[in-house]
Amino acid sequence: MRLFFPLPRDSQVRIMENTVANAEKYFGQFCTLMASYARKTAKLRDKSDLLVKQLIDYANTENPELRSTMKNFAEELAKVQDYRQAEVERLERKVVEPLKRYGIQLKQTQAEIKRFNKVRNNEIKQLEKLERLRQKSPSDRHTLAESNVHKASVDASRTTQQLEETIDEFQKQKLKDVQKIFSDFVTIEMVFHAKALEVYSSAFQNLDDYDFERDMEDFRARVHIASGNYDARPVSATNPSSALPWSASSQSVRSTLQRQEDSEEDSDENVLQDFSNPEYAQIRR
Repeated sequence: MRLFFPLPRDSQVRIMENTVANAEKYFGQFCTLMASYARKTAKLRDKSDLLVKQLIDYANTENPELRSTMKNFAEELAKVQDYRQAEVERLERKVVEPLKRYGIQLKQTQAEIKRFNKVRNNEIKQLEKLERLRQKSPSDRHTLAESNVHKASVDASRTTQQLEETIDEFQKQKLKDVQKIFSDFVTIEMVFHAKALEVYSSAFQNLDDYDFERDMEDFRARVHIASGNYDARPVSATNPSSALPWSASSQSVRSTLQRQEDSEEDSDENVLQDFSNPEYAQIRR
């Protein structure tokens, strides 16, 4: 069985102050870093959206086989960005916001410690006052001073108990929150990467199935026609309207293009904002 011995009040307060100070320091850094992580993930999503658009534009200039392959690849890449968008939103809601709220909770706990220190200092002040009176008049009774010391001591004891309960609850909640916040972070990342891996596997297979020889036949046939050799076999038109069927209006591509339009409309608001508290960062909405 573990035995616990009471510590002097000053030692208790130092432990409590260190607990709160460490939480303030590291949770503030966690909040800033995770906010930056989410912002950079959002930037990667935006760059990937631009890549999707460029892939579609490029595909429309190519021969039928490659055109179909690249458009299918762009569609798969657009799906990944939808998953990445969900990743950013979940990071903000389940990781950054809980860390940000610790700023308020820490200030409340610090106020409790400050209140205790004030009561404790009053107790010390009354004790010192009584000691000075006793030194001046050892034989006299100092009823009023002794009463003030007793009252200050009772207040300090009561405040100490309240502070112990406050710090105990703070520490318990902090440990639970650390576990939950970073468990949520890992879960969010695992879900995104699992879904992204599935889509990337499909995209890789689509690229791997591309038959460049058929496009080379079309290309050589067009070269022969351009040079006056009309015996070459007819070739498919390279106009996008005659391309193999491909749904350019798929949900993933629509969401990708919509994000690009939103990004262009908000181009004047791209400066990253900080959290109102300097310790904490804020995600650009």
